[in-house]
Parts: sequence; structure tokens; C-alpha cells
Amino acid sequence: MNDVLEVPVDTGLLPLVIVLTSLIPGALIFFLREDRVVARTTLNLTGAVAKVVLVIALVPSVVAGERSEWRTSFVPGIDIVLRAEPFAMYFLGLSAFLWLLTTIYAVGYLEQGQNRSRFFGFFSLCVTATAGIALSGNLITFIIFYELLTLATYPLVAHNQTDKALRGARTYLVYTLTGGVVLLAGIVWLTVLVGPVEFSESGSPAVAELARDRPGIATAIFVTILAGLSVKAALFPVHGWLPRAMVAPAPVSALLHAVAVVKAGVFGIVLLIDEVFGVWVADELGVLMPLTVLASVTIIYGSLMALRQDELKARLAYSTVSQVAYVTLGASIVSILATTGAVAHIVNQGIMKITMFFCAGLIAENLGITRISRMNGIGRRMPLTCASFTVAVLGMIGIPPVAGFVSKWYLGLGAVDGEVEWVLWVLVVSSLLNAAYFLPVVYRMWWCAPDDDAGWNTPKSRYRKRVEAPLPLLIPTLVTAAASLAVGIFAGLPYSPLDMARVIVERSYGL
Repeated sequence: MNDVLEVPVDTGLLPLVIVLTSLIPGALIFFLREDRVVARTTLNLTGAVAKVVLVIALVPSVVAGERSEWRTSFVPGIDIVLRAEPFAMYFLGLSAFLWLLTTIYAVGYLEQGQNRSRFFGFFSLCVTATAGIALSGNLITFIIFYELLTLATYPLVAHNQTDKALRGARTYLVYTLTGGVVLLAGIVWLTVLVGPVEFSESGSPAVAELARDRPGIATAIFVTILAGLSVKAALFPVHGWLPRAMVAPAPVSALLHAVAVVKAGVFGIVLLIDEVFGVWVADELGVLMPLTVLASVTIIYGSLMALRQDELKARLAYSTVSQVAYVTLGASIVSILATTGAVAHIVNQGIMKITMFFCAGLIAENLGITRISRMNGIGRRMPLTCASFTVAVLGMIGIPPVAGFVSKWYLGLGAVDGEVEWVLWVLVVSSLLNAAYFLPVVYRMWWCAPDDDAGWNTPKSRYRKRVEAPLPLLIPTLVTAAASLAVGIFAGLPYSPLDMARVIVERSYGL
């Protein structure tokens, strides 16, 4: 069994510094006047760039087996632990990359908006919480940042202050706080029985001993912690907050779906299986097969609901319910290939889905269109935006060479390897449903004639500008669309998301 503490550990401040790169700018931004645009933008971008640089600098040494850890006492016997290990750096790298792009997008999106200092202050706190979740070295540290993420995200969902926004934010808060309480109960229960649980690449030895001596209690604790995590992971039937949170501004929706809230949930589920219980212990307890079934139900349910939505953001929201469940599905199958596909999908779904939300925001801001039934012919007016959306759609369906194909390929191989062949049918049906609710959007964009009453197509506004949209909104969209292609085409290269996923999963299986 591999244990993270058996490898060289550098007890420096670097993990803490990574968290501070977003916490300090966020704290300062709250005190800036609304008209301090340059100062606010400088703080945002400086923090985002610094985090990306630190992550890139750390990755080679962490992959080589070194660890960087910062630890301080929280209460007697329990520490706050931030640790740079492969899975942490993987999730942190996604967070840092997409935070930088979303910051650029948000600066352009909210150029004429209200309460920008409040928005960007909580925006940075949201990223701080995500970085803390990624670097958590034990369950106590994880729950602290997990709840900080809930509290930091609520003001972002409610940012527009409309009745609909406030209702959506309240729903989000009720769901996620309830899930947080259940998660806390499970963590406290486990801590009382075995002491503070530190994440270990093949599972905690103390938890394994509990599972051997008291399997019923261990199973109950697993289910309790999983139930708490399922809310943010948007597993059926506790997914209801996600479509209602779509009232948030486009940059917030992008972060919610790509890297922050839902990804924190599935990241926690993977940690629970691989680094708390260990995949072999979880399999012996018999908790993985029910989870495979639950994830499969969520995948099909989310896709069926997406088919019924005419609002683009609502269709994307139900698509997220379905697509994020792929991570849970792969993690619950006892197969290195399946879990590799699951971990790879954390990044792949993130870059494809953030591309889609960037496009939805661009279309809404430039053409005032939010409904799919009104998108006829908009590819003629916004070709780059619609091309980016099309790339992401192909990836979501699983068409090569876009990133989503890599995930589904490994999940399919893993289903056979793990002797759960019926999961192949789940993947096939899901891909057909993906095509059924996404391809009509692409068809309307490129092949349908504009509606006669389309405001953007009137003679006065029919001309195309030199650039179809403001560059701060368009460039991040093009970058994530290009990344969706690059991650698929270069999946076999060292340090690619697939290669990193393979390294992470092999260690969790004790190889």
C-alpha cells in the first residue's frame, strides 16, 4: 500500500501561498470603490497569473514523487493540512487555468455592471475555497473549504438581485447547506471512531481497520459522507439546485459548472472512494455497485430533462447533471481504465462546458437571445462563437478528436475491464441523447435562416462588425474551445490530463 507520508515531504509555505494568491486580492477588492477599475482588474489578474505560475512550477516535482505540505494546529489533535500531491495539483491546475480565463471574461462581461467590487471579491473567495479543497490533506480541512465555497458562491448566484435571482440563490443555499451538514455529520462520526483522517493515495489504514472490524458502521459512514457530497455533485435526486442557479451571471454559471461547485462534489466523491476508504475496501463493503447504478440513472435522467429545455442555459444545466455523473460512474467501477476516464473527465468536461457557458453569455450579451428556438442563423453573425460552441458539442457527444471522446473511450474500456458491460449501454444511450439535445442547437446556428423578426438581422444592424464580440469575452472562449481540441489530440503526451489521470489512478490502486 502506498502512503503519501512515505515520499519526501517539503514542509514549506508553498501550498499556503497558492491559497493566498486569490484570498489576498479578494480581501483587498472588497474595499475598492466601484470606479477603481484598473486597480480591481490588476489585483484580479495578478492573483490569477500567480496561481497559474505556481501550479506549473510545482507539477514536475509532484509527479516525480515529491510532496509540499503546510500544516498548523486547528484544535487539539486536529490539524489544518494543505498538501500538494498529484490529484490535488490536477484539480488545482484546472481551477487556476479556468479562473484566469474566467476573470478576463468577467471583466469584460461586467464592464457596465453594478456592485463589481462585491462581485469580484466573492469571485476570488470562491476560487480560494476551490484551491483549499484541492490542496486539503485531511477531511477536516476539506469540510472547512467546502463550506466556505457554499458561502462565497451564494452572493454570486444572487448578484443580479432580481426576485428570480434571489429565489435561485436561496434554493442553492438550502440544498448545499443541508448537504454540508450531512457531510459534516459523516466526518465527525468517522473522526470519533478512528481519529482525524488524512488522505492517503490507497486509502486510510485506520479506515480500512474500521471496515474490517465493523463493516456495518463503516458502510453507514460511507453512505452518510456520500449523501453530503452528492448535493454539490448534483446526483439524482438532489440535483434540483443546479438548474435554478442558472440565474447567475454567465461567468458564475461557467465556474459553477466547470470547476467550482459541482466539481468540488465529484472531487470529494473520488477522494472518499480512493483516498479515504481505498477502492479495494469500498468494493469489499459493497458500496460501489449501488453508486454505479445511481450515477447511471443520473446520466440518463439529466439528458432526458435537457431535451425538454428551450432556454440554452437550462439545457446546459441539465447536461451538467448528466455529464458530471460520468466522474462518479467511472470512480465507482473497480477498474484502472474506468477511474482514469473519470479523473480525465474532470478536466475534459470542465473545458468543454465552460466553453458552452462562455458562448451562451456571448450570444445573450450581443444578440439578446437566450432561447434555442430563437437562434436560427446566428452563425452568420457570430461565426467564431458558434464554431466554439460546435467544438464543445462534438466533445460532449464523444466524437473524436475532441476531449470528451477520450473520457468516454476509457469509461467504455473500463466498463468491460470491470465486468459491468451493461454500463456500455448507458454510455451509448447517453451519447445518443447528447446528440439529440445538442445537435439541433448547432443546426439552428448554421443551417436555419434567421427569423424575420430577429432584431440582430434587421437591415440597420445586419452588417458584421470587424470583431463579432468584445475581445475580453471572445478570446477566453476561443482558448477553451482550442483546449478542448488540444486535450483530445495530444492526450498521449506527458503531463496531458489523461497522463496525469493515469498517474493518479495507478497510485490509488497501489501500483
